[in-house]
Amino acid sequence: MAPFGLRSAAAACLLLGSAYGFLSVDVPEDARAVRQIAIIGAGAAGSSAAYHLRTYAEESGTSINITVFEKTDRIGGRTLTINPFGNSSQRVELGASIFIKKNRILFDRLGEFGLQPRDPEVGSDPYLGIWDGDEFVFQINEKHSFWWNAYKVFMKYGYLAPRRTQQLMETTINKFLRLYEAPHFPFRSLTQRTYELGLLDATAVTGEQLLRANNIADLYAHDIVQASTRVNYASNLANIHGLDTMVSMAPEGAMSVAGGNWQIFHKMVERSTAGVILNTSVTAIGFATAEKESRPRYYIRTETSGEEDYPIHFDSVVLATPYQFSKISAAEGVIQHPIDEIPYVQLHVTIFASPFRYSPAFFGLSDEKQVPGTILTTLGKDDDAASGPDGAGKAGFFSISVLRTVFNPESKKQEYLYKIFSPEKVTPEFLSRLFGVEVPDDFTGGNTETKVKPISWYYPHVFHSYPKALPRVTFQDPIIGPGLYYTSGMESFISTMETNALMGMNVARLIIDDILGVSSGYGTDTAGMPHESIAQEIVGERQRQIEVPKSRPTEPVYKDL
Repeated sequence: MAPFGLRSAAAACLLLGSAYGFLSVDVPEDARAVRQIAIIGAGAAGSSAAYHLRTYAEESGTSINITVFEKTDRIGGRTLTINPFGNSSQRVELGASIFIKKNRILFDRLGEFGLQPRDPEVGSDPYLGIWDGDEFVFQINEKHSFWWNAYKVFMKYGYLAPRRTQQLMETTINKFLRLYEAPHFPFRSLTQRTYELGLLDATAVTGEQLLRANNIADLYAHDIVQASTRVNYASNLANIHGLDTMVSMAPEGAMSVAGGNWQIFHKMVERSTAGVILNTSVTAIGFATAEKESRPRYYIRTETSGEEDYPIHFDSVVLATPYQFSKISAAEGVIQHPIDEIPYVQLHVTIFASPFRYSPAFFGLSDEKQVPGTILTTLGKDDDAASGPDGAGKAGFFSISVLRTVFNPESKKQEYLYKIFSPEKVTPEFLSRLFGVEVPDDFTGGNTETKVKPISWYYPHVFHSYPKALPRVTFQDPIIGPGLYYTSGMESFISTMETNALMGMNVARLIIDDILGVSSGYGTDTAGMPHESIAQEIVGERQRQIEVPKSRPTEPVYKDL
């Protein structure tokens, strides 16, 4: 089994160690023995775990071998690109599309890996509208000056609502950013860190409740903030906790990687010099040594190995994939702290090309009216958070955008490239109404790249994209057994490429510290920390403190002008 890459990360290790202020320790003799570490899953968390394991190991003089098991044929998990019309020069993001400058791990890796940032591909048309299924409740043109657009916002929503939202977002995100720093990093309990950092007030309530508690006008919350939570997390404000709501409002400095965001994670694995086994599903984990040993070793079995153990037994195993989807069976006693099974959002992402633009009639507009190129949605006047498929309401989808134009090699013409986020499969009937032309019933036939008109190229994909981030005050711990680590507990807290990479980095630090015998990751202040037995009581009490109207507000609750 050859290593995935051969380049040393020594320089990066020294740089990262300095930047994050990690401890320098004498290496115990026992830590000099080569430790075998398995990572199951090569998405953001698994790739980050591999990269940071190598970084911390070289920094401390610890000897490790890393083996990464990945069930697909690629690195990157939910970051992936596709090529319209099979042309790689027209590559487009299908999965996770953007990150921001405050995402320290991803942003710092751009320079280190020599990757080129680019503006996010969120729509080439600067004209944006928010539609409620009946009408556009707000429209803006990004070609206009900042002051003109700000004036439009203030005239409809007042000055205080956007200002208070910005202040609340910055305060909340700054609390979260402390999770990267000592004494809060690393952490063995995400619940404890959430309490210490004062973030329970955001996770214990819905976004709707958090905004109202901070005197943010309901109309602004309904139109602007909810459009953001829907396009980012396919969730309405009544069904998403306040922390994810604030993350949805933090797009400043948004960017992506030229050629695809997956390259960051590919480079992470390459720099880790891990052995990488693609197209291989892990089916079972068990003890390779006596369970009562202080430092057990683990066997791993795969689809190809059947009942036979993988040739290497592992000192540590990182489960870097949602356990409920992994189909991995764990031998009795291996998982000593139960793993939450949580509901995930099933999101349909559909990218297609067409020579047509939207029909104004679909949006209730006259023919001479211009339809925004980027359309976000919110709930309609008579919708509630649970109406329509998975809460999409009367609009029926979460967003549609014209990404850019692409070249159709058959027609030899430029066509529009569209991207739709929806809770259900896009149908020919929907597209016929959207464009005002008949779309054949069989255009989505078995082939995902059918070349028929008026849809000339078509690519659908279904993601279990992120958890349904309902209010909660406890979170899955990253250590689920001796030498057994889990990363997906982070997703109920904040689900992004960066936060999954952060949990990978956290797990890597804990593994190396445990090898070195360094006591790290424990709480700095446990007084009053909530326990799971009272979690629902706390959530219920926080929710009872704030009354939120169930219908859409027709005017600002707080007169800001």
